[in-house]
Amino acid sequence: MISNERPSPFGRRPYQGLPRPPSNEDTLKSETLQIERKTFVFTLKENPRGRFLRITEDVGGRRDTIIIPSTGLEDFKKLLGEMVKAADEIPPKAPVS
Repeated sequence: MISNERPSPFGRRPYQGLPRPPSNEDTLKSETLQIERKTFVFTLKENPRGRFLRITEDVGGRRDTIIIPSTGLEDFKKLLGEMVKAADEIPPKAPVS
């Protein structure tokens, strides 16, 4: 028998997702950007652990979020600048018919 086929000695317990306690987050700045059918919300926040940038993408009610600690914002800015430069320099491919 393969080890991951054995029944768990703890039985099969449903996920006990407990609600998160409210966190003390302060919003320092927030901006919204609409690109085609997507809405991006950039929010600079601060909590007891430090500052961070939360980027939320909303497409038809479906949301995805990434969080970048403030210690990584300069690297993020540099990489984003390189991507913008590459997008301007590399010609687009011809559409496939």
